Amino acid sequence: MVTFLKEPERFTAVGARIPKGVLLVGPPGTGKTLLAKAIAGEAGVPFFSMAASEFVELFVGVGASRVRDLFRQAKEKAPCIVFIDEIDAVGRQRGAGIGGGNDEREQTLNQLLTEMDGFADNSGVILLAATNRPDVLDAALMRPGRFDRRIVVDLPDRRGREAILAVHARSRPLDPEVCLADWASRTPGFSGADLSNLLNEAAILTARRDRQSIDESALNDALERITMGLTAAPLQDSAKKRLIAYHEIGHALITTLLPAADRLDKVTLPPRAGGAGGFARTMPHEEVPDSGLISNVYLQARMVVAMGGRAAELVVFGPSEITQGASSDLELVSRIGREMVTRYGFSSLGPQAFEAEGAEVFLGRDWLRSDPAYSQQTGNRIDAQVQQLARTALDQAVALLAPRRPLIDALVEALIEQETIEGPAFTAIVERFESGASSAAGAAAAAQPSGEPDIEAAQVGLQPGILNR
Repeated sequence: MVTFLKEPERFTAVGARIPKGVLLVGPPGTGKTLLAKAIAGEAGVPFFSMAASEFVELFVGVGASRVRDLFRQAKEKAPCIVFIDEIDAVGRQRGAGIGGGNDEREQTLNQLLTEMDGFADNSGVILLAATNRPDVLDAALMRPGRFDRRIVVDLPDRRGREAILAVHARSRPLDPEVCLADWASRTPGFSGADLSNLLNEAAILTARRDRQSIDESALNDALERITMGLTAAPLQDSAKKRLIAYHEIGHALITTLLPAADRLDKVTLPPRAGGAGGFARTMPHEEVPDSGLISNVYLQARMVVAMGGRAAELVVFGPSEITQGASSDLELVSRIGREMVTRYGFSSLGPQAFEAEGAEVFLGRDWLRSDPAYSQQTGNRIDAQVQQLARTALDQAVALLAPRRPLIDALVEALIEQETIEGPAFTAIVERFESGASSAAGAAAAAQPSGEPDIEAAQVGLQPGILNR
């Protein structure tokens, strides 16, 4: 694009037509706006920027008028770049809005399409637009001759996160012991904006503590603030605190036992201002978020881990004493299970996709038609499959925790005493217990008469793949 603007004659000499529009697509915070500014700066051309929501107001005709004014100024300053942020605010599918075909938003979109058609070929004006919802854009915007190109600005991988952290750390004093490569590995799924916010929060905490440089402690506390919220007043040693400890240990222990699950970062007990009574924080393995590929066994492991809190309550307190503390876990299990059945074909219904990603009812696209694309009988079968996946996940969680009740009790006592157990220390405790249990099971098996297997010892023993990271 920079070459288009700086050396257009290279393309016109061979009869090429310079693209009129380029759509930047990606999640929030990935740098779409920054990329547009960087292109204009690199090319050395004027940059006109406007949010799509600024076009539309209460009064009819204001949006279309602003579109005309913006493009008039751009043509006068050509070559230049016009950038429209969040274009889905005016570029949604037409024909199904509450206001019919004459509402202000649709008039603004019509004027935008007219202005794009009004560009002379190779006029030197390139329109850049950003969105994180390309699925709801009007088809007329996406046809050739308007937005010819689509550039995906995705979440950064580990190397990208390290480079972004290095950029934001230039103006901040970092402790020599801080390793940005380690922090890049600890922040999978973070956008550029998230990483900037992480370092800024750490800098604020450093200033409050009257320290001269940002250390690991400040970064750890900043990460917890971002992901879990502020720490609330600590709980006194009580039945509630003990129940929360058992719940979180259930999550953490199953995370450690399942090789396909995310790795445990820490388990902590202090409550959070957002309502969480404690949490077991996990970090995805690098290949999961960076490759974009999610396996069946990984999703099943996530469901079992999510059921860990409820399973711990069942094992320790019994069915009559379970609490609503697992409500968010159950929502996650239901969502994953439904995606496995309706989108990925991970069920006995076969390799079929019953629902598409982003298929929820959206104002501006078939908002009056919310009926599913399958029969009621198929819907009942889908519900039954989701329920079976959830029950299986709970059964597997209980099967993992029930033989390890002594380990669970010991971990709970340690968590109540220490408030926080880091992932490596937690894994070391589990490994010591499993080694002892495996030795005891082997001794018991040796003492058994030939042909009479020790069922109880087999249940307690080390399962294939457990702790084999």
